[in-house]
Amino acid sequence: MDIVERAFSGFTIRSISVSEMSNNVYLVTADGADSHVLIDAADDLPAIRSLIEAAGGGDVDAILTTHRHWDHVRALADAARELTDRTIAGVDDAEAIAEESGATVAETVEHEDVLVIGDLTLACIALRGHTPGSIAFVLTDADGQDVILSGDSLFPGGPGKTWSEEDFDSLMDDLEERIFARFGDDAIVLPGHGDSTTLGAERPHLAEWRARRW
Repeated sequence: MDIVERAFSGFTIRSISVSEMSNNVYLVTADGADSHVLIDAADDLPAIRSLIEAAGGGDVDAILTTHRHWDHVRALADAARELTDRTIAGVDDAEAIAEESGATVAETVEHEDVLVIGDLTLACIALRGHTPGSIAFVLTDADGQDVILSGDSLFPGGPGKTWSEEDFDSLMDDLEERIFARFGDDAIVLPGHGDSTTLGAERPHLAEWRARRW
């Protein structure tokens, strides 16, 4: 299992890729803390345990889920039983997440909510289109570096998959207004699958995405 470690000013984000879908699981740890925030308990609880051990062990304070799709929640019920029952997701995906995973969503968030979990502060940005309740979680380090955990709403090379013209327009509108207009080119994007990117690398292609409709 390969663990990717990214150190920022005030926190570290470690990640692994799990399952045949190559889902990214992220663990955020504040400097000096012995507890963590887990984002997307996608699959493979033993691998998630190893990720926590690589971060020094300790407790998980909360499990955040970016969206409702089955491949992002397969380990959620087991993780909630073993690690923490504080599970958090977007309000418009919470019911579907519970049905898909068998885990109760203990708290829901909406656009512009701010989560303060231990020494970590995460802004919640709703990105409607891939699913109705998709949420990007954004951390900003002590030097002003923004890190966007985008779920399946934004990837290197384009937006997340949508299933109708209306959903595509909704997702693109939210990405342009809530992500690209708000954050600078150096903002790092950590998606639900695959490699990271920056807003600066993607910004020149927004019109191209609009034109091709994916």
